[in-house]
Amino acid sequence: MAILVRIPTALRKLASGAETIEVEASTVGGVLDGLREAHPDLVGQIVGTDGKVRRFVNLFANDEDIRFLDGLETTLESGDDVSIVPAIAGGR
Repeated sequence: MAILVRIPTALRKLASGAETIEVEASTVGGVLDGLREAHPDLVGQIVGTDGKVRRFVNLFANDEDIRFLDGLETTLESGDDVSIVPAIAGGR
């Protein structure tokens, strides 16, 4: 199943400059596995060595935060999209 992954500007250099990448997967975890093959450094910024999504990265499946769904086991269908959204902090 073709899933469209949206890459944020800050991480595009780790994805050969791509704004979006199409991956064949049926879960969010499968999307990360597919990305890992072509862009291991990108996935290294998303997932820690423990296999969990880093706390400063949010993943959205069709605009829904996967933390409130089934996490990496969130199921996807062809045509769905996954957005990678790094947390932004700062200010006064």
